[in-house]
Amino acid sequence: MIELVDTNAAEIAAEFVRARVRAGSPAMGMVMTLVIVVDQDRAPAAMEAAREASHEHPARVLGVVLGSARGRAKVRALVSTGSGWTGETAFIRLSGEVVKHAESVVLPLLLPDSPVAVWWPADHPEDPATDPIGRLAQRRITDAAFVTRGKLRALQAQCAAYSTGNTDLAWTRITPWRALLAAALDQHPLKVTEVHVAAERISPSADLLAAWLNQRLKAPVRRTSSSGPGITEVGLSTAEGPIRIVRTDGKLATFSSPGRPDRPVALKRRALPELLAEELRHLDEDDVYAATARHLVTMTREREAR
Repeated sequence: MIELVDTNAAEIAAEFVRARVRAGSPAMGMVMTLVIVVDQDRAPAAMEAAREASHEHPARVLGVVLGSARGRAKVRALVSTGSGWTGETAFIRLSGEVVKHAESVVLPLLLPDSPVAVWWPADHPEDPATDPIGRLAQRRITDAAFVTRGKLRALQAQCAAYSTGNTDLAWTRITPWRALLAAALDQHPLKVTEVHVAAERISPSADLLAAWLNQRLKAPVRRTSSSGPGITEVGLSTAEGPIRIVRTDGKLATFSSPGRPDRPVALKRRALPELLAEELRHLDEDDVYAATARHLVTMTREREAR
């Protein structure tokens, strides 16, 4: 790992070349650039998650910490290859005037002719698609569950500002739930008359799941609070009886359906690297998320109008 003090994008790019030569691998086989915009406190966990995700998606990873915009412009960077990474990494700290133009540092470091993803592990722009760094990317990943304040408000803002390429890890977290519910309805092709979703009081994922079910099943949704962790129960009322998935420990769920014995189903809460890796597999538009985001906005407005 090489530290560059009071540097610039050109010197960081040159160090990437030198690092590849030292490693004896001028071509690293990287498939994308992943830009992580994160605060100093969350940076270690975010970079570790990206390191694990890079085993599936070899990438040039640029961790960007935006410091105070006051004072002289200063760029510091730690550049490395290896050490568990399948590509290259630069951890860049910006301070002073350059913070207002962070994209000018990031743009020259993007891999040519390769997709770009930007990830905000915590606080993120209200409209990622118009953010200066967000505009550089084909995929913009936010996480309403980890914003400092107002998780549900942050999710609603993301849904209202949806643009092609936007996604939120709150949506990624419910992929196993959606797959299991879809399989349940394939087994029991019944008309659903009511939906019940129980989860922690503040759970962006539960709100998205409720919106998805409401849109797809055209049935009223009742959202209740539980002690968690995360989503703990989804119930679908039908004329033949309820279809229920109950998960109280965050690991193993019980699946109940009309006329059949209860059975256990693995439904473990997934770690951040797995969620990130899933999102990096899909760089095109997620039509289902786009429709769900729009529907959540509509549901929220209707609820507030009552």
